[in-house]
Amino acid sequence: MARYTNLFMTGAPKEEVHQGLVTALKACDLDLVYQDPVYIVAKEKPGRVSLAQLATVEILLNPPAVEPQGAKIDLIVKNEELPLRQQNHCHAIFTQVNQAISEVSAQEVSV
Repeated sequence: MARYTNLFMTGAPKEEVHQGLVTALKACDLDLVYQDPVYIVAKEKPGRVSLAQLATVEILLNPPAVEPQGAKIDLIVKNEELPLRQQNHCHAIFTQVNQAISEVSAQEVSV
């Protein structure tokens, strides 16, 4: 099973971060499967790759222990594919989601 993780820290309020993450996942053409204020799950749409390669994205929002405002974002992208090559489908989705989250974070900072 391929699994890639990342951690983001943000100073924005958790509600704004949550909406930005949903927007980022939709921009990556992922279907939202589940969401609540602290947890979001999205999956790839079937049809483009084999079932074992379909990626699942999980995002967990935690308030940081040090600062009262903002959130810590734990990102996990995984699938059932064996990561035999460094550049595999799961890694490509992971890179795409990271890029989308970075772009949404940059837009929130500039507003």
